[in-house]
Amino acid sequence: MCGINGVVTKTHQNQNQIVSMLNTMNNLIYHRGPDDDGLFFEDNDQFSVGMGMRRLSIIDLVAGKQPIYSDDGQIVIVFNGEIYNYKTIKAKLEDEGVGFSTFSDTEVILKAYEKYGPSSFEWLDGMYGFSIYDKNINKLFIARDFFGEKPLYYTHTNDKFLWASELKSIIKTIDFTPNISKKGLNLYFRLTYIPAPHTIYEDIFKLEANHYLEYDLATHTTTLHKINAEPKPKVTTIPFENAKIKTKDLVYSSVESRSIADVGLGTFLSGGVDSSIISLCLAQSSEKKIDTFSIGFKKASYDETDKSRVVAKMINSNHHEFIIDEEDLKNNIHDILINFDEPFSDTAALPTHLLSEKTREHVKVALTGDGGDEVFGGYNKYYIGKMNKRYTSVIPKGLHSKISGVSNKFLIDKDDSRGRKFQINKLLNAIDYEGDFYWDIISLANTSSQLSEIMSPDYFEANIFEEYKAVLNKQKIETLTDFRLVDKVLSLEGGMLAKVDRTSMMTSLECRAPFLNKDLWEFANTLPESYLMKGWNKKYILKEAFRNQFPQDFLEKGKSGFGSPTGDWLRQSLRKELESYIEPTLLKSQGIFNVQVITKLVNDHLDSKKDSTFRVWSYFCFQKWYTYTFLKEK
Repeated sequence: MCGINGVVTKTHQNQNQIVSMLNTMNNLIYHRGPDDDGLFFEDNDQFSVGMGMRRLSIIDLVAGKQPIYSDDGQIVIVFNGEIYNYKTIKAKLEDEGVGFSTFSDTEVILKAYEKYGPSSFEWLDGMYGFSIYDKNINKLFIARDFFGEKPLYYTHTNDKFLWASELKSIIKTIDFTPNISKKGLNLYFRLTYIPAPHTIYEDIFKLEANHYLEYDLATHTTTLHKINAEPKPKVTTIPFENAKIKTKDLVYSSVESRSIADVGLGTFLSGGVDSSIISLCLAQSSEKKIDTFSIGFKKASYDETDKSRVVAKMINSNHHEFIIDEEDLKNNIHDILINFDEPFSDTAALPTHLLSEKTREHVKVALTGDGGDEVFGGYNKYYIGKMNKRYTSVIPKGLHSKISGVSNKFLIDKDDSRGRKFQINKLLNAIDYEGDFYWDIISLANTSSQLSEIMSPDYFEANIFEEYKAVLNKQKIETLTDFRLVDKVLSLEGGMLAKVDRTSMMTSLECRAPFLNKDLWEFANTLPESYLMKGWNKKYILKEAFRNQFPQDFLEKGKSGFGSPTGDWLRQSLRKELESYIEPTLLKSQGIFNVQVITKLVNDHLDSKKDSTFRVWSYFCFQKWYTYTFLKEK
């Protein structure tokens, strides 16, 4: 696991300039790879090329140093990630006469490319971001994995093409401060994150998951390619019992493949269905007791460590439990949020970082349950999606307007409990009679109408999801399969995976997600939706596949999710800072918000007149980024 950086200059620059630039970029991501670093430089009369990396040694600790070169020195690679099937690919290439000088997965990518070109990228099962410079054809390739587990950013300036694992390496290298992207801004204030290809900055982009970019150094032009074809989900007639057996086999196989490491490895164990199954599979395949790690809160309504203890005892793991409170938050919140390099307000980022920090004291790699909900249909929002269709077929639109008006007036939460009132309001505010409701369901910060009220007309954009509808080839998102596809493209890449990558790599911990396996995803897409959600039973087939290995009814126990009580924190330890973000001088200088509306929203939350945790937290995180990052850059 590593971080990578690179630059192409469109005119000749000397080696000292490029090396200095790469060292700066590398130093900014030291946390991604504290074990080693490496640089490559090449120049001619027309351009210069440089690539750098920081390494966290996981596989082939001795000989895996990067960059790695082809035997003739004409092709070079820097790589961030893990390729879980690299031994299989290596064996195939060795059968064809290809020789290797290391035991690393990085060299396998290079040798496969050398023999088969970019078409070899589709063989890779793993999480990755890498760049390959091929002097033979004067081209550069940068690539990102199937789900987008590893980040990769890029930008064109007048005289350079830059790419990096983290935004900070680009921002600190260019000699100007980019403008805020209105598209990125609106996506953030709807979703709490910014999905690819956008960032908070104009003209700086995230490489989309399952894509590679080809850069022609002769013409300084780029072409974007998809790596793996993604077949349209097509339901098969596989019997449920057969599907259950295959589900179990695929999960076991994926856990086994993602357990390859030459260093210590454990699991995040929350006690929920997904992390419990992953921990069970790892424990059963391991020759010794595994390490499991969980985190809880002193606030009882958020603490669920009792569930993780049940599983830890059942699988006989070395269990490590950490309890956090507001003091832990105060000591970490600034660094955690600023490390994202752009606004990001998933409340689970804070405990995920603290759990990663504690876990890193014991192991270098942790398996997680991430992706189980997307693959097998486990989110409460999928319930809401099903309810929308039923609701709109029974309740006339006019009556709905009256019902939602009453609920918004009387079903008001005054604290961050996220209970029944919160859930009812979330459902009613997401109802859409035009069949386009799911976009508001996933808008955890603001719905379109809410955002139009708090944002200045100069910045507000209404139809921000049109490009994603085109990518999905779906104008209406109506079925469970549709919901899951949207989540793969937006919520996984932009939210969940960004959260886990930044918070864990900040502590130099590598996280792997066995549920994020292309074969498992594509198999789930062939199953009848009733196998995934039977009535209101979420992740039905996954639970049934492992039911006989857990205590009775354990897999049905409710779980609130890996959030944190940020609503309370905003009223307490963060109150003074939040109040500074509604100062009229700041708001008027920004010109982004409707001053009266945003001020009332924040004050009503602070005074416990109405709980608006997600909306106010997204605002807090934006202003923290803006004041500590954007203003400083200017």
